[in-house]
Amino acid sequence: MSTGTAFLKNTWYVAAWSHEIAANGMLARTITRAPLLFWRDGAGEVVALDDRCCHRAAPLSKGRREGENIRCMYHGLLFDKTGKCVEIPSQEFIPPAAKVRAYPVVERFKWVWIWMGDADKADPSLIPDTHTVDDAQWRGTPGYLHYDANYLLITDNLLDFSHLSYVHETTLGGSAKYAGIRPKVTRNGRSVRVERWLIDDEPAPFLRKLKTWPGNVDRWNIYDVVLPGVLLMDSGSAPTGTGAPQGDRVDAAQFFGCQAVTPETERTSHYFFQQSHGFAIDDSSVTENLRQSVLAGFQEDMDIILAQQHILDLAPDAPMLAMRMDTALASFRTMVEKAIAEERAACE
Repeated sequence: MSTGTAFLKNTWYVAAWSHEIAANGMLARTITRAPLLFWRDGAGEVVALDDRCCHRAAPLSKGRREGENIRCMYHGLLFDKTGKCVEIPSQEFIPPAAKVRAYPVVERFKWVWIWMGDADKADPSLIPDTHTVDDAQWRGTPGYLHYDANYLLITDNLLDFSHLSYVHETTLGGSAKYAGIRPKVTRNGRSVRVERWLIDDEPAPFLRKLKTWPGNVDRWNIYDVVLPGVLLMDSGSAPTGTGAPQGDRVDAAQFFGCQAVTPETERTSHYFFQQSHGFAIDDSSVTENLRQSVLAGFQEDMDIILAQQHILDLAPDAPMLAMRMDTALASFRTMVEKAIAEERAACE
């Protein structure tokens, strides 16, 4: 199961949290091997340009803001927010080729999305719905991790929750029964849906810090992983026998997770996440305990994925034995490979 080296370009990637791009600041970030510079114009709108001066390839992020423009601090070329060079100190004539690429950007629900491909195909309606990140009915804490691993190894992890019983035995997972459940997996155009229920079992370890019940619970994880790697997850637990599988979430602890995996290079990735709770939303201790539990769990994920990446680096072509638990991740990888192949074919 190769991690590959190609990236899908005609898609929306999460580039940053809104708070990472200050009104008068700049943010340098690499996405799909493209060095990018993010900043805000006078109206507060996010601008994304290639972080590479067209003259001698100096990064514009080493430059300075001058009103609505960016000054390269190597030889002084000045660029406007469209990427056009508007001043060259050493000459009056500005060649038409004196410009850097500007990218379509949409800021929505505290996430900044960027389209890395053909700008004419940048359809904002393709952006997944992550409203729970910025919704008064939900509470959560923004998170970010940088991975020294290929992005597909991270999406593999998100698509196969059987690992919860082992990687997260004392945190997010708990019961060994969880690994034995066969989830319902469906493919829906640009996404893969996974539905997994654990009926009549003890609450997960992290949940005992947030809510208590007198007995066992019915537990669910229902999520979509959307191209290029955005997870939208409805999860929770409710007292056993109160009708959660039928849609009656009586006295439930409900969560909604938004996670986005964005490739930086073939070997490194950005990971944006927020796990929000839909109960006790005015209790800051619940939000903080959830944040700590999620970070502990995601660090466990990182530890195993980085170890996996190290082994793969030693033998990139070593075969992996497919198993039943791989159904969802194999389906998603096939979807990614097909989308990349179609994109390449369209350019030939």
